[in-house]
Amino acid sequence: MTSPTTEYAPSRRIGLYEPIHQIGLWEGAFDSTIIPGSSVSIITGTEAKLEDKIQKRLAQNREAARKSRMRKKAYVQQLETERLKLAQLELELERARQHGLFIATAAAHTGAHGTVNSGVSAFDMEYGHWVDVQEAKISELKNHVQSGISDTELRLMVESILNHYCDLFRMKREAARFDAFYVVSGMWRTSVERFFLWIGGFRPSEIVTVVKPHLGPLREDQVTSVESLRHSCTQAEEALSQGLDKLQQTLAQSLAFLASGAGSYSCQTAEALDKLESLENFVHQADHLREQTLIQMSRILTTHQAAKGLIAFGDYFHRMRALSALWTARCPRETD
Repeated sequence: MTSPTTEYAPSRRIGLYEPIHQIGLWEGAFDSTIIPGSSVSIITGTEAKLEDKIQKRLAQNREAARKSRMRKKAYVQQLETERLKLAQLELELERARQHGLFIATAAAHTGAHGTVNSGVSAFDMEYGHWVDVQEAKISELKNHVQSGISDTELRLMVESILNHYCDLFRMKREAARFDAFYVVSGMWRTSVERFFLWIGGFRPSEIVTVVKPHLGPLREDQVTSVESLRHSCTQAEEALSQGLDKLQQTLAQSLAFLASGAGSYSCQTAEALDKLESLENFVHQADHLREQTLIQMSRILTTHQAAKGLIAFGDYFHRMRALSALWTARCPRETD
């Protein structure tokens, strides 16, 4: 009886402990192939690769957006350049048209032998060259102001542009000797410039009005000097305008007297011509006032302020010429 018990005891023992042994075998197998924390490392590595791809894609998108903005900026700049070129071409066409008008009306400036007034013709060509040089000087001054050159070099450029204005006044003085009416009429300027014309040029007070907003903060003494200069210019302009009005009235009276047939025709005609000769003096006085205003303004301001003022004043007339060209381009063309 003892023997069967001895037989079955081991089998029950084995049946009871065999699964536990099997689990131990599994644990041994896992222990030999998996390092603690390895599952976390695998997940973290996958996330890192995904994050790296996302960052690369974002970087590519940013670079593509940057290049797109650069292309857009370059395109806009190209359009602006083309617009300025078109305005410049229109301005040249306007000048050519004005020159054509001058040739068409040359009969009014012919002498006894039927030749065109050489003084007026020379001034018309010289003024076109003066404008080209003026725009080049203003462009150069802009570049030097932005580059931050020394005050000495900047002062030389400012004086060069002031001297260039003096050259214009000298040219007008010579042209007025041949025909003051031509100078006063402003036929040598564009249509928009003629709209603002005052005795053959710009109003001296216009310098202060145009330049002052571009100067930045001024010292108290500068503000006082600028306002005093503006006041003096306004008074001088009014005096010259009144004198010109008086000349027109007396000339109109002389012509009316001639039309009535009273008195000697030759004497009255000579008197009328004498009065017309005073028109040349008005041109000289107006240009002298313009010249002195430019010089006084440059003395009141610092070198950099004077440079900024000349740039603003030059751009002001450049925009006038460009506007005149655009106006001419939009006007209906005559049909044959």
